[in-house]
Amino acid sequence: MNQLDFNTLDFDQSLAHEWLAVNKIGGYACATIPGLNSRKYHGLLVAAMSPPVRRMVLLSRVEETVRSHGCSFALATNEYPGAIFPEGHKLLRAFNPDPFPRWGFQADGWTMEKSLRLLAGENTVCLTYTLLGGDQCVSLELRPLLALRGIHELMYQWNGPLAAERGPGNQVRIPATSRTPEVFLSHDGEFVPESCWYLNTIYRREMERGYSGLEDLWMPGVVRWTLSPGQTVHFICSADPIEFGRVISVMDRQFTQAVIPAWPADTSNAEMDALVRTADQFVVSIPGSERAEPVAAVMPLYPWSNPRGRDTLIGLPGLFLVPGKFAAARTILETFAANLQNGLMPSEWPEDGAAPVYHGADVSLWFVNATWQYLLYTGDDSAFRRGIFDTIIRIIDAYEHGTGLGIKADATGLISTHESGVATTWMDAKVCDWLVTPRQGRTVEINALWYNALCIARCLAERLNHPDHADRLTLLATAVKQSFNVSFWNAKSQCLLDVIDDHGHDSAVRPNQLWAIALPFPVLDRERQPAVLKKVTDELLLPLGVRTLSPKDPCYQGHFAGDVVHRDRAYHQGCAFPWLLGPFASAYLHVNGRSESTRQHVHKMLSGCLEQLTSHGLGQIGELFDGNAPHAMSGAFASGLAAAELLRVYAEDVLDLQPTATPRPPATSATPVVVDK
Repeated sequence: MNQLDFNTLDFDQSLAHEWLAVNKIGGYACATIPGLNSRKYHGLLVAAMSPPVRRMVLLSRVEETVRSHGCSFALATNEYPGAIFPEGHKLLRAFNPDPFPRWGFQADGWTMEKSLRLLAGENTVCLTYTLLGGDQCVSLELRPLLALRGIHELMYQWNGPLAAERGPGNQVRIPATSRTPEVFLSHDGEFVPESCWYLNTIYRREMERGYSGLEDLWMPGVVRWTLSPGQTVHFICSADPIEFGRVISVMDRQFTQAVIPAWPADTSNAEMDALVRTADQFVVSIPGSERAEPVAAVMPLYPWSNPRGRDTLIGLPGLFLVPGKFAAARTILETFAANLQNGLMPSEWPEDGAAPVYHGADVSLWFVNATWQYLLYTGDDSAFRRGIFDTIIRIIDAYEHGTGLGIKADATGLISTHESGVATTWMDAKVCDWLVTPRQGRTVEINALWYNALCIARCLAERLNHPDHADRLTLLATAVKQSFNVSFWNAKSQCLLDVIDDHGHDSAVRPNQLWAIALPFPVLDRERQPAVLKKVTDELLLPLGVRTLSPKDPCYQGHFAGDVVHRDRAYHQGCAFPWLLGPFASAYLHVNGRSESTRQHVHKMLSGCLEQLTSHGLGQIGELFDGNAPHAMSGAFASGLAAAELLRVYAEDVLDLQPTATPRPPATSATPVVVDK
């Protein structure tokens, strides 16, 4: 990844770029390039107190001052009401997030490099400063500013017993209070207690989003060093007691190893390496008991999203199977199977560590699809023989005969869902009691997933020698496919209806119809697939994603901005999501065949996101983009689902690294559909 050119990047532009570092257990560090925290979610140590959730902003930021030749130079940048102070960005000459965030500051007579590293598997951050140039010593002062609160909260000045206690060596302990956790600091300089509050830090992005964006931060004291040219010093903050020497040793070993996670394929290039590296950031390891192996999980978005079932299962091929993390993929499938309740699987693990929530009507069906993908890559059917096949059969029985969320098959075999006050599909934006896109009834993607699940279960039944199950599933799948093609086809628009119910239908042109083509077992009749792909191409496809609603629709919202009501109103009403390029590419190749030219065309479709990833995205792909030009990025700045789907498509389709452990459904070809977006 190339360093950004600070000769062409102004201050406001630099605030639009956010970097990310992760500790692989749910914790992270992130901020803007100059170090100004524009969100309450920004921080230098955001610790997962109960991995991967209960995240808390411990170390919000630091303020550093260099003293040289009788002058003081601030390296930090912060925003207060009516002022940017200090203005360290004026001394910033370089920034590079790879393999960890590094900044270069320069003034007359000195050059300073700053770096940040999170220790994998620990809630610990280490800031390192090296005096690179100059002919004289300089002094460095560092003031740590602590927030000590949950990621969705804000801290305000209070009269609690916050204090800094000296520990062994150069360790400082901040004892826990009724409101704040215990925090530890360590350094190789001199610490001077100087407790005070820094008032009225502004988080401009929160204010733009309609939230409170003013916070007070507590400073326990000052750390001071005198640096000679070439000297390096360290400051460490952790949720646990710190062994300074061990942390430095572990940190050095960790970051001198290969930066790119293990990639088993022989084919590799810069784009593939960037996708693998990015996808790896969203995979976390939840520590087990003394005997149990760690359980893998997925953080779908940084910086604010907690683990979600749908994102994990959709992203499983890209995040785990393509990079060869087969054991972790299996533990995820087994974890979901163990959490099955009446045919439903968890849609969310709350940030507060509470029991999982079951609000997604499609999550169990994505689980079935994920098991098939696992089998394609590994050929390992031992997990199916030990219980996952029985789990799949329980899911199908529950969906067929009725279960929670109003899920039940009708007389024609189609699945309907209806739960008052709950958005049961992935289009789940909700404002108070208002479901922006309720989509109650028979939705197109759930029924495409239903047919796909029936076909997968039938194949597994045959593989595992369960002929009775296979015969029943064959009959049900046949009925569902016939009903689907009769009920969902919109002859007037030459595409699929989005939702049908007992009182009518919703003919909105949305990307959900892609799954009727893109899944391993497409439910849509082949002769209709080119028309659907053309409709989606003409009205929804953009260079950076696929719109969630056609601009021709009166409900279309082309910009994602404003307060929470305006944003949620637009979230699934026109915003373009990069991850939807995954199913679009799969549908495109299913319709047009897998020739060299069609695979290169897929590469071209991904080019906008790949450029975002390798340049101004600082190694990340954003959650969404405006449906209207110039298609500004918004939402979370790092999307795991986008990274997962782009990696899957790049590996399987651009590089043609198809899994071959078990046969796929037969490939077919049809009249090509030209995609010019």
